[in-house]
Amino acid sequence: MTSLSARMLFAAAGLLVAATASAQPVYPSRPVRMIVPFAPGGASDFVGRIIQNRLGEELTQQIVIDNRTGAAGNIGVEIAARATPDGYTILLGNSGTMAINPGLFPKFPIKPTRDLIGVTQVVDVPGALVVHPSVPVATVKEFIAYAKARPDKLNYGSAGSGSPQRLSMEYFMSKAGIKLVHIPYKGGAGAAAIAVVVGEVSAVMTSIPAVVPHVKSGKLRALGVVASKRLAVLPETPTMAESGFPAMTTGSWQGIFVPLGTPRPIVNRLYAAVTKTMADPEIIKRLATGSAEIITSKSPEDFARFHQAENDLWVKVIKDIGVVGE
Repeated sequence: MTSLSARMLFAAAGLLVAATASAQPVYPSRPVRMIVPFAPGGASDFVGRIIQNRLGEELTQQIVIDNRTGAAGNIGVEIAARATPDGYTILLGNSGTMAINPGLFPKFPIKPTRDLIGVTQVVDVPGALVVHPSVPVATVKEFIAYAKARPDKLNYGSAGSGSPQRLSMEYFMSKAGIKLVHIPYKGGAGAAAIAVVVGEVSAVMTSIPAVVPHVKSGKLRALGVVASKRLAVLPETPTMAESGFPAMTTGSWQGIFVPLGTPRPIVNRLYAAVTKTMADPEIIKRLATGSAEIITSKSPEDFARFHQAENDLWVKVIKDIGVVGE
């Protein structure tokens, strides 16, 4: 082969590679759907709608929030897991849907640690134990005494059988030696919060964004916050640890997931876009109004390890408490 022929061959090969690369579609080239497996008003929807536009700017495409409610978040999780793994469906999962539900619903066909890829954690959202003003108590200790004097006479709301609200309340009751009747609500933390606001239930242990406005307006009374320290939005309310429940220091973490099979370059693109979104000062400021602490993972693999550890932890807690899905 002559030198000229070799140069022509290499040039042709280079053009072929360039043409092949240019033929690959740029991700994303159309709007991306973000499934939020709960109704508007709860912690997941609060986080999703705050990051929605900024994440869209990073991806140069619109993010469309799709609230898919029901079955303690399992319906939205299944829709996300069965979606085409092309990066155009992402899931905002939380500790309930991704780590608690697998232990409560062992027959549910979707296994989050198996059927979804974690991109990164985004926040941890603290919770609070709140009561309707008609319940004449001001502290956790008083609430326990009041409930002990009325076994099975009080009730509490939750976002469903496998929700963090239910499991946190069941854990609290088991340690406090009290028993309240469980009333599940469809639609997430917001629906359960409204139920206690209107007096359908006596209490709820749920996310801060769902209850802070009602606490500040006097429609609810906060007894304790599920967080490692007191919150700026409720500075007078002690933590559950201060009230004698040291294990109750973390709330509901949230993270971004995609269906199994999503190409790694797309996972990497999403990771970069989400972590940059969460570092935006305006996003930090807005999330702080709901006391949401921004926490991003070092990598998708780091998030996967965290997710697996959370899953293992809650399986043990569920077994120890003896809670089963309804």
